[in-house]
Amino acid sequence: MSKNLTKRAEDYSKWYNELVVKADLAENSGVRGCMVIKPYGYAIWEKMQAELDRMFKETGHSNAYFPLFVPKSMFEAEEKNAEGFAKECAIVTHYRLKNDPDNKGKLMVDPNAKLEEELIVRPTSEAIIWSTYKGWVQSYRDLPLLINQWANVVRWEMRTRLFLRTAEFLWQEGHTAHATRQEAIEESEKMMNVYADFAQNFMAIPVIKGLKTETERFAGADETYCIEALMQDGKALQAGTSHFLGQNFAKAFDVKFANQEGKQEYVWGTSWGVSTRLMGALVMTHSDDNGLVLPPNLAPIQVVVVPIYKTEDEFNTISNQVSELVAAFRKIGISVKFDNRTTQKPGFKFAEWELKGVPVRIAVGPKDLENGTYEVARRDTLTKEIIAKDGVVNYIQNLLETIQHDLFTKALKYRDSHITEVNSFEEFKEVLETKGGFIAAHWDGTAETEEKIKELTKATIRCIALDRVEEAGSCVFSGKSSIGRVLFAKAY
Repeated sequence: MSKNLTKRAEDYSKWYNELVVKADLAENSGVRGCMVIKPYGYAIWEKMQAELDRMFKETGHSNAYFPLFVPKSMFEAEEKNAEGFAKECAIVTHYRLKNDPDNKGKLMVDPNAKLEEELIVRPTSEAIIWSTYKGWVQSYRDLPLLINQWANVVRWEMRTRLFLRTAEFLWQEGHTAHATRQEAIEESEKMMNVYADFAQNFMAIPVIKGLKTETERFAGADETYCIEALMQDGKALQAGTSHFLGQNFAKAFDVKFANQEGKQEYVWGTSWGVSTRLMGALVMTHSDDNGLVLPPNLAPIQVVVVPIYKTEDEFNTISNQVSELVAAFRKIGISVKFDNRTTQKPGFKFAEWELKGVPVRIAVGPKDLENGTYEVARRDTLTKEIIAKDGVVNYIQNLLETIQHDLFTKALKYRDSHITEVNSFEEFKEVLETKGGFIAAHWDGTAETEEKIKELTKATIRCIALDRVEEAGSCVFSGKSSIGRVLFAKAY
């Protein structure tokens, strides 16, 4: 199987686009800006979904589903949110087509089927959900309300890239309502920590937890918590956000509750979400010039077994032994595939599974049967070892844990070596162009300085790290006083 991937060092963007398609994750569709997620790509997303869904339920959340369409007047109710998404909205104005009398065989919009009120295809669901919560919340006994939905949303992007930015994408969005400000803030922080836990322990991606600046904050939020990751090309990627909404949506949609003294109060809200963008993060953090590298905790196939044989008898003997091995793996929850296709040679299979990032490959031929051994290859390091048949299941179980750990450690080492402190704007620009990564620099706290730096360098403030040291300094751009460093980077 010929991979012929562009090398990362030559053109990282082209390498990414080719890899997503060649590894059978996704492809562009007949709808401009939208993608088809293929079965192998969707299998990875399903594993992500399953783990996140478990984590949400363990923290007390329940799943529900809300409409795809939002009446325009409802969407406009919370002004900042409506303004923030206005340029990305798709709008439904009519509900019927009819035959075009001037163009036989073609259809036209029926002018008599205009909607009384235009419908927005949801770019996010705060409006429809908070209008629903008005009917669900009357008393403090109804709180907290901890709801999540798995859904698709539409944001009309002009420049798209598979997984990273598409007009329609899949995500989850949590929307919660609380009796007190403190409880809502704790929820926002808790969900940021859930996302960080997932990114680090399942995706093997180290992340920085922080707050967004006012400029970068979610439209309609009082505070946005985020986790920021660093890709291999030195660009940052926002891997998850959790928003403290204050009482903004409660006031816009009149969601009140009677407190324990019987007084009416507005509830406090949060929303939080991650999307199929995480698929792009997974590809860009670990993969190499040979194809995908998947962390075992999210790989749809953790182990692939490839038989090497010349005769049908050899194939049958190998198959009998492999069926026992497969059963032993499945018994302890390891996902395994026996690639017994007779239409492809072993070399083709090796290349295909390497491209698809399967963490461990086992090859077994007549000599292995004689010697009571297996050839075991690691995808992350491309190294091979000969392992005795008797201990192979335990060996592979430990190896998968080692690979998961090693991928995280490698990504962490890269990330940590790409956080650079700078003290002048010249140094800022030089590091950005030659090294990339996160730049830790003093900032005067103004939106004007933030915008000017973005305009001149395309770098944005990714976050104000939660663990930053507060220290007096001078803004890297304006020279005005600063209370601490923030992290800048070019980003996806």
